[in-house]
Amino acid sequence: MIRTLTLTAILLLPSYEFLESKATVPVTHEFGHLGAEMTLRCNTPSPYVEWRFNGRKVEDSDDVYSNGSRHLTLAEVKRHQSGKYTCHHPHSDETLALIELQLGLPPEKLHVQCWSSSYPEKINCTWDLEPRTAVHTTFLTTYRLGLMGPKAPQHCTQHELNPNSCVISNFRMFEEFPYLLNVTAINPLGSITQLYYFFAENIIRPDPPVNVRIHSLCWESRKLYVRWKPPHSWPYPEIFPLKYKVRYRKTGSKSYTTVGPYEQTSLVLTGIRPGSAVYVQVSAHDITDLGHSSEWSDVVVGRPWTPYDLQCFHR
Repeated sequence: MIRTLTLTAILLLPSYEFLESKATVPVTHEFGHLGAEMTLRCNTPSPYVEWRFNGRKVEDSDDVYSNGSRHLTLAEVKRHQSGKYTCHHPHSDETLALIELQLGLPPEKLHVQCWSSSYPEKINCTWDLEPRTAVHTTFLTTYRLGLMGPKAPQHCTQHELNPNSCVISNFRMFEEFPYLLNVTAINPLGSITQLYYFFAENIIRPDPPVNVRIHSLCWESRKLYVRWKPPHSWPYPEIFPLKYKVRYRKTGSKSYTTVGPYEQTSLVLTGIRPGSAVYVQVSAHDITDLGHSSEWSDVVVGRPWTPYDLQCFHR
């Protein structure tokens, strides 16, 4: 029994030592440009090594070749070639190097846009990076007032949950010069900077109105009462009021009729065919016509009053 245990321990020992040896090999992180040629190097005095990709031996081909040397060349690298490359001593199988290869693209195009749905409290900015880089990319975001603004740009605060956006909460209204947002995308393969100029008042764009409701009017078979509230994100509707447009479509019609703008938050639609369904949406705009209109609210549906309607609205 003692001999059996001793023999088992001896048989397990080389495997354990091999794992220990592999674990101590430092990992080298390398990045490659998709479509370009990439050469990996095994830092060893031995002239011949064996290369493996994700644990499997690399065979020479038109796209991959080493001829057993310390240099492994990948021609016109593709996404599926990202992974772990190791080189080994051809006789002892010792792991000589471990390379973590990530393939992707440098930042190429940034599309930036800013708008204020909470004027005058904050400005939201977002950007899209095209094409996707496939490697981790970080963004530096600063802004300043014109080219003659403060020497030290201020930071546009980025969202942790959405790295492709930031918020400007320290700006002044009705400035003579535009604000300048600077977005720089950086990854191990390169960087790109995009500048975006804007006047705060030109990018006002409220969110859609909320709590849009349609009510039938008691004893009115051809009318509907529509009401709504300003968007919750609009901070001071009493100081910076909004105006509204209403569009509606009757059953069987493919086109909308648009009415307004109105400063009030309710409206009576007339000329409705008795018993027909009406589909209604509401849009908001700054009352001074600055900036842009909001998107349309969600569609709500209503029908005029009938003698069986017990929940009609009394004006």
